[in-house]
Amino acid sequence: MFKIFRNIGIVLVFFIGSHWALGQASRAADSDKKTSPTPVNGPYNPSRSLPHDLIHTRLDLSFDWVRQWVHGMARLRFKPHFYPQNTLDVDAKGFEIKGVFLLDTLKTGETVFDTLNYTYNDRQKIHVLLPRTYTRADTFDIQIVYTAKPNERPLGGSAAISQDKGLYFINHDGAEPNKPRQIWTQGETEANSCWFPTIDSPNEKMTQEIYLTVENKYRTLSNGKLISSTVNQEGMRTDYWRQTLPHAPYLAMIAVGEFAYVKDSLAATPDRGALEVSYFVEPVYEKSARSIFGRTPAMVEFFEKKFGVPYVWEKYSQIAVRDFVTGAMENTTATVHGETVQMEDRQLVDGNSDDVISHELSHHWFGNLATAESWANLPLNEAFATYAEYLWREHHEGIYSADMHGLDDLNQYLAESETKQEPLIRYRYTDREQMFDSHSYAKGGRVLHLLRRIIGDEAFFESLTLYLKRHRFKTAELSDLREAFEEVTGEDLNWFFNQWFLKPGHAVIKVEKEFKPGAVQLTVMQQQDSTQTPIYRLPVKIDIWVKGQKKTYEVVIDKAKQALTFPIEQRPELIVFDSDHRIVGTVEQEKNKPELVFQFYHADNYQDKYESITRLENKSNLIDSTVRHMMMDAMKDKFWKIRQVAVGNFAEYDGQEFAEVERIVQSKARNDEKSLVRQEGINTLASYGDNVNDPLFREALNDTSYAVVSSALDSYLLSKPGDAAEVAARFENVPNGDIVTAVANFYANSTDTSRYSWFINKMNTMKSQDLYNFLQVFGKYLIRSGSDTQRQAIPMLEVMARTSPAYFVRFGAYQVLGLLQDIEGVKSMRKDIRLSERDPKLKEMYEQFKDF
Repeated sequence: MFKIFRNIGIVLVFFIGSHWALGQASRAADSDKKTSPTPVNGPYNPSRSLPHDLIHTRLDLSFDWVRQWVHGMARLRFKPHFYPQNTLDVDAKGFEIKGVFLLDTLKTGETVFDTLNYTYNDRQKIHVLLPRTYTRADTFDIQIVYTAKPNERPLGGSAAISQDKGLYFINHDGAEPNKPRQIWTQGETEANSCWFPTIDSPNEKMTQEIYLTVENKYRTLSNGKLISSTVNQEGMRTDYWRQTLPHAPYLAMIAVGEFAYVKDSLAATPDRGALEVSYFVEPVYEKSARSIFGRTPAMVEFFEKKFGVPYVWEKYSQIAVRDFVTGAMENTTATVHGETVQMEDRQLVDGNSDDVISHELSHHWFGNLATAESWANLPLNEAFATYAEYLWREHHEGIYSADMHGLDDLNQYLAESETKQEPLIRYRYTDREQMFDSHSYAKGGRVLHLLRRIIGDEAFFESLTLYLKRHRFKTAELSDLREAFEEVTGEDLNWFFNQWFLKPGHAVIKVEKEFKPGAVQLTVMQQQDSTQTPIYRLPVKIDIWVKGQKKTYEVVIDKAKQALTFPIEQRPELIVFDSDHRIVGTVEQEKNKPELVFQFYHADNYQDKYESITRLENKSNLIDSTVRHMMMDAMKDKFWKIRQVAVGNFAEYDGQEFAEVERIVQSKARNDEKSLVRQEGINTLASYGDNVNDPLFREALNDTSYAVVSSALDSYLLSKPGDAAEVAARFENVPNGDIVTAVANFYANSTDTSRYSWFINKMNTMKSQDLYNFLQVFGKYLIRSGSDTQRQAIPMLEVMARTSPAYFVRFGAYQVLGLLQDIEGVKSMRKDIRLSERDPKLKEMYEQFKDF
């Protein structure tokens, strides 16, 4: 599963604005404190005991759209795991049970149905009384006829997965004209038992068959291959999907809707046959499907080579659905993505979804093939999938892109660590959903990168191959992973796995240097809270430049305070501790301006260049000609992110060599190959005040990038040129949220208050990821409008604040209502919205910002 931490986290920084910034600043001011959050100490959560093994599942399903019910018949094959059994417990949440039967196939081929006694008192498990005692040499089949009513279950969810109904009807009654009607499922963690009876545990494995009876106009998708499609009476059809390879029940899925189907393929190799790769999207995105997903076949080939194990499954499909309750989900052979993955070709100019696509695909090795045996071991799935994003970037875009992504992951974890520090493998959670956090994903990926750096590439990937082959179609826990690495390397790695997987926290390193005749001494201090976090054993590299020449030293830091002495001929130009940036944690090392400038030009990696241009970004540093020229060179760097940051560093600049600085920024705005650098150039030029009438801004309105156009349009319209209304009208129906929001901002600032219907129409058709920012502009428009318009908006905002599938949209509507609190009833309405909210993320946000 891919959480939307990365994208939504960035969005929220923009959303909450100064309040978020103040919170971050206050936490930064406390960063020298040595205490860390106390880990959760809940009850021990073992792997689930399995009295029976579920061998095979067959489902026959049909759907009641009006009542949002699933009518099902499940045939389940079991065998006792080891001990004889005369009862059976099956997970089934919120069902109406029509009957439970034992199936017996006679020699004649006839199937006999014997009614079984059962109890279903808690509506969570069906307790079945078997007619005799079965041993592990026996198998038996039962049939359960039922109606699942997932929409009638109490609402649950978590920070990662906003709801846990298992199966979802989207626009079930067709009342939303701009939204397709769909059915889709989301099983992780244990929600698939809301729509079919099963043993809903990750340490169970089953094969499956699913028959889906739907209207002819709908396309279906499920795990495995489509074996047949049979037309029935009255415009109905039954599709038969079969998966012959075992997987965990949480990975079972179905989807129904009017999707375009785009078929791709992958040629056969000596290790596997030809593979169908396919993409299911809304029809309007059919022409863009290969632009969105088209690198998937290359990813499959790359991961096969990198992991040393072929893709074993029967196909690989990806589908984009509306209102998905998480970022994406790696259901075996059929990954489900949220709608944000759907972009037209022009939108893809500004960035693609390769991170989430590579993440979910890699789960077909780490998670689906070798499965974490319990939720406590979730990083065995998610840390590897997160690191697979790094690996694909490293292969496809280069090491700078990969290291940029890795630094983002590290910072994501460090932000979470300010309020939460847990072991990666944690058996004492109070809710299994707590495992879906930046520890399991971001920190886990960084820990794997650290291990790779310590033992080397060959040993790292050979160990992964051994682990996958050994646990193929099985489950695993942390010790299994460690043993694979130990077998390959011939080394005891308990020290590494204990300190990084089984202990909370991270390294907090401070490095001080002292120069002596012929030597330099580094004093390295581990400042993390050692009452909970270990004093780490850290094999690291140290680079020392003397007379422009670099020498690398490999050392082991294993004490709270440790002195290291290195011979030198003269004072070094630069010393970089942890020069390949492997440490999971923070490194504080003072560097002056000359050292940071030298670092930019000589330390050829992303992190060091990024450190140089961000630590010297203040305008006061640009007075120094050496720093200024370094930053001007950075605007021409080979890597786009360095160029983008450097261009942004010259915002509001008015110092020496301004004409040359402006010339370079203009060149970047016009000609840079990366659209986000061109956009940064536009934003920087706009900060110079009198430049918005520059022809460059009008030129940029025709850029191929929506990001560039949105920035140019926003700046151009805010300058109120004579043709502003004409230009706004030209762009008000462009299918891009940022551009439409720029137009909305112009309308909100104008004296024309007759645009209410336009705002409403745009909100009715806008994607969730664009709607928050648009809502903020709508709030500005309402403040400038009359009280009648404000009252007209309140019911719509209330519905959005209570029912929008996206938590950040609900928050945005709540914020806009906060601008209308002078109207009678709005204050009490907002209070009731806060108290009624179930999403833990949003409840926390309401608590933080309830006074705003």
